Amino acid sequence: MVKIIRNLARGLNKFSGFTSIFTLLVCFLFYGFDTHHLYLADFIVLCRIGAVIGSTSILLRYISSLKWNLWIIIYDILFLTFFLFISCDIFKGDLLLNTVFIALYFIRESASFKIDYRKTGFNPAQLFIISFAFIILIGTFLLMMPNSTTQGISFLDAMFTSTSAVCVTGLSVVDTEFGFTLMGKTIILVLIQIGGLGIMTFASYFSFFFKGGASFNNRVYFGELSNTDELNNVFSSLKHILLLTLTIEAFGAMLLFFFAPKETSTDFFQHLYSSIFHSVSAFNNAGFSLHSSNLYDPLLVYNYPFQLVICLLIIFGGLGFPIMQNLLQLFYYNLKITVLKILNSKKLSFKAWILNTNSKIILVTTGVLLFLGTVLFYIFEYNGVLANHGPFGKWVVAFMGSVTPRTAGFNSFEMTSLALPTILITIFLMWIGASPASTGGGIKTSTLAIAFMNFFSTARGQDRIEVARREISNGTVSRAFSIIFLSLLTIGLASFILILMEPDVRPLHLIFEAFSAFSTVGLSINLTPSLSEGAKVILILLMFIGRVSTLTILMAFLDRVNQKKYKYASEEVLIN
Repeated sequence: MVKIIRNLARGLNKFSGFTSIFTLLVCFLFYGFDTHHLYLADFIVLCRIGAVIGSTSILLRYISSLKWNLWIIIYDILFLTFFLFISCDIFKGDLLLNTVFIALYFIRESASFKIDYRKTGFNPAQLFIISFAFIILIGTFLLMMPNSTTQGISFLDAMFTSTSAVCVTGLSVVDTEFGFTLMGKTIILVLIQIGGLGIMTFASYFSFFFKGGASFNNRVYFGELSNTDELNNVFSSLKHILLLTLTIEAFGAMLLFFFAPKETSTDFFQHLYSSIFHSVSAFNNAGFSLHSSNLYDPLLVYNYPFQLVICLLIIFGGLGFPIMQNLLQLFYYNLKITVLKILNSKKLSFKAWILNTNSKIILVTTGVLLFLGTVLFYIFEYNGVLANHGPFGKWVVAFMGSVTPRTAGFNSFEMTSLALPTILITIFLMWIGASPASTGGGIKTSTLAIAFMNFFSTARGQDRIEVARREISNGTVSRAFSIIFLSLLTIGLASFILILMEPDVRPLHLIFEAFSAFSTVGLSINLTPSLSEGAKVILILLMFIGRVSTLTILMAFLDRVNQKKYKYASEEVLIN
């Protein structure tokens, strides 16, 4: 009898999983077309069917299995309670509640599929690339639905917008404020969040959460995907990433809600939605704004607290999750030491090594770039775009001009009015980008730091790089210079093609556009919407390559060579 129940539960689990996908697809189609009001009754019936199948599947799982997890039990109790709630006559026809239920149902049942990623035939790099391409295509078709836009959109423009959102770039060919409806803006918002963290982060964590564990093969696979050596901490790290992201975005939305002028939104919901949208966009370094002029909007251009919150969100998102976790560890350690000193009144003879070398390099490099970028922007634009601002405002806008090129794409000044030196500095900052394992793009701050340290080590006759009582491995140095060369090669080739395609446009502006796309920045000298279709395709490819990285693409398609246990005799090659 128990075996029959288990087989029945296993079969119903799979059926319920497919049903959740089907109901979610119908939900998108229902909202995406103007005729959805004609099928409201059918949609509600479909929700009821999905609810019954899902609830039955959940109950059978508990009957057939003795392995229960407290958090899963809590989620399922809330899920079943919500089901009973919307089944009441008062809320049975409520469209919003039924839509929320479908989303919860899909999240719960998406974990019912057992996938061994090593049997898919794809290596981690290939899976990473495929996941981004898949989300871009889904986003493209969702944005093409009639209810997503106010005046319709072509396939190429929809793909450009979807790519820009998933790759957290911010370049746009359609005005986000007036070209998209609330549904279209929400789709862009979801694409930004998924693109910033990666679809594999969400999929793998929810699968791990609802199954209560993961196979060894999947742990190894996601360990390679996330560059985590400790297999036991793979999914724990994913949980910390999600919690940290949602916490910072929620706190940022609260601050933006408080500082944003009420004139930017006509009611409470729009004001709250705008705050959430800009917080998510800023933390994920996306650069999308609900204002046609971005932060150069008349209501925001002199709102310096609002701009500073945006800058802080960009910096936190661009630091990278390992750095933020390391900083939290340092904070907790110092707090613990302070408490012990107060209680014991004794000096501690040993100081733990909390802040690792990676964090030190990235924090110092980020600080130097922010400082130099701010000062140089202030000097070159003092009588330019900063002329209309007061003393404090000049420094805030200069700071914004230093922060946003680091792959964010927000601008509180007129891009076409920038001086030539400022444009060149901005291109350099865009190329560098954010830090590794962050939501930003570019070659990364650590790559630049490694390159500079290698220059000085070579000039001083050292055969290795040493920093903070640590030696940088040769593999790290090799990867850094590979990334630099591949990025310049890709951007150079794309710029050459753009110049051929757009002979009437200044070459510097096209080069600026290429750097912005590759580094997933999103800044533009008011050029993107006027580009030809061929140029838009080049930018789409640049955004995608820049997000997944050129080195990842090479790793995806080149077989890994086993390390040999012998070495040939070394020989010097003339360099200069």
